[in-house]
Amino acid sequence: MSISELNIDVFRSINDVGKTYHAIEPVAVFMAEYMLYVLILGMVVYWFTRSDQNRMMMIQGVFAVVLAEVLGKIAGKLYSHYQPFAELPNVNKLVEHEVDNAFPSDHSIIFFTICITIWLVRKREGWIWLAVAVAVGISRIMVGVHYPGDVLTGALLGLISALIMHWLVPRLAFIKTLLAQYEKIEQKILPLKPKSEGKYRNF
Repeated sequence: MSISELNIDVFRSINDVGKTYHAIEPVAVFMAEYMLYVLILGMVVYWFTRSDQNRMMMIQGVFAVVLAEVLGKIAGKLYSHYQPFAELPNVNKLVEHEVDNAFPSDHSIIFFTICITIWLVRKREGWIWLAVAVAVGISRIMVGVHYPGDVLTGALLGLISALIMHWLVPRLAFIKTLLAQYEKIEQKILPLKPKSEGKYRNF
């Protein structure tokens, strides 16, 4: 069996699940189409915790996504194919999607890059984010817009980019300088209440 045939066979086995278990379809659609907004909201929440660790984590994540997308565009130039619903018969297509190059999966690139970045910094909830990334990748197959190979390639590019930026960004002095300047401006607009010292000293 060739890699192409294996790619199609695995796609069929995942995509056909919705045909058998219709109750799963709305979940797959939500994960495939709207979970991105949950990810963005999570990133905003991490940023506004005003934790230096969380903010550097988000900066690493954004830089990593940029790198991963560049790598993804290069990969797409080297190899391309249309979405499964445009190439195969009897695909369980659950969402509307234009026909274009489906390799690699942009959703997988974004989710795996950010979620792996979170995992590298915050292991405890990082495992949950990794599970979300996997679920989103599977859902993109279930709704008929990506092959498993598209998702796996996106995940690999996300992993590579997250590791590179996790090592590189903390070593860039200008990032720390820009972050410090931003926090000065933020403090003027949204000042933090000073912690009262000795409030519970007698307790």
